[in-house]
Amino acid sequence: MQYTLLKNAKIYTSDDNLGIIDSGYLLVNNSTGKIESVGGMDRLSSFKGLQSDENTFKNIDLENKYLYPGFIDAHTHLGICESFLTFEGDDTNEVTDPVTPQLRAIDAVNPLDAAFKDALYAGITTVAISPGSANPVGGEIFLMKTYGKILDEMIIKQPVGIKFALGENPKSAYSERDETPITRMATVALIRESLYKAKKYYEDLHRSISEEDYSAPDYDIKSEALIPLLKKEIKAYFHAHRADDICTAIRIAKEFNLDYSVVHGTQGHLIKEYLGKEKANILLGPILGDTCKPELSGTCVRSSVVLLENKDINLCIISDHPETPIQYLLLSCKVAVENGLNEWDALKSITINPAKIFGVEDRLGSISVGKDANLNVFASDPFRTMCLKPEMVIIKKIILEMKT
Repeated sequence: MQYTLLKNAKIYTSDDNLGIIDSGYLLVNNSTGKIESVGGMDRLSSFKGLQSDENTFKNIDLENKYLYPGFIDAHTHLGICESFLTFEGDDTNEVTDPVTPQLRAIDAVNPLDAAFKDALYAGITTVAISPGSANPVGGEIFLMKTYGKILDEMIIKQPVGIKFALGENPKSAYSERDETPITRMATVALIRESLYKAKKYYEDLHRSISEEDYSAPDYDIKSEALIPLLKKEIKAYFHAHRADDICTAIRIAKEFNLDYSVVHGTQGHLIKEYLGKEKANILLGPILGDTCKPELSGTCVRSSVVLLENKDINLCIISDHPETPIQYLLLSCKVAVENGLNEWDALKSITINPAKIFGVEDRLGSISVGKDANLNVFASDPFRTMCLKPEMVIIKKIILEMKT
């Protein structure tokens, strides 16, 4: 079959231009795995033979069903902190050196971890996987599909950014060892030092060899890892809960002219005007969970989702798996809706918004012509019912019937 035709569905495109199509169709080119056409059923007659040529078209009637883009979880530790295992399967934090930008999450992920199946069964087709937040500079984050067995065949983009951590986590990790950093001052000083070293290293690499005193610097793997960040080819992702730590992240980003996102942003609602002025990217969450540490003591879902519903803030909702199991990403969005977030904005927070943050909006995040056919089919509206699992997931040209 050259094409797959999905028809008669209510389509939530996550595309502000297309909006919601009450009764529509979607045409997928099976050879490329791309969306070739999308629109209302009234347009379908213009494609002659779509419903009759069984050798060319696979027809799937989705009458009374709901079609969504594949969901994106913008911050997880999926497969790097494995299910059912403790130390043996936990490669989240290298707490032997507080500055480790050269570490790559990609080298620690087990794509056969059971949580990948949990993600897929929940309609999550794309995940960002990050090192943990024990180190001020933690390492490289990357983006991957959730379907497959060979990690290198599942990668979408590597790297997408460098993980930094502020506040309580680095302090806790290193105070137990009686090593630097045990204060916020030291945490930021280490981050600043590493960025200045990388800047100087990059400048030295590109000095004119005609200069009499030219001498190429020795290879520095840490600085090498930070160069794409300084060149704005990737983003800085700052773990920050408290409002003052969020402001510190923005201060550092401005000092080094970095593109950045704030991961968690628990007290972001307290400085919502400032975040709006800065047009900040906020990866909000986890929404589900207890206040397990002091930085979370002021957690308020209603304040966070309503006050961050600011059109100048690019908001994503995250699971932070395994902090909240990844299969509850959609449930987190539903909790946000119950607390005042607009349903359309909630959907965008796990589709097109993270795609924009990671620079892959040309491929992912909405049901639009030319994008990857990552799709979810639900029996009922998941934002208005208790339905949490899709009936069907389409990813990498594969149609998966989700059986319980």
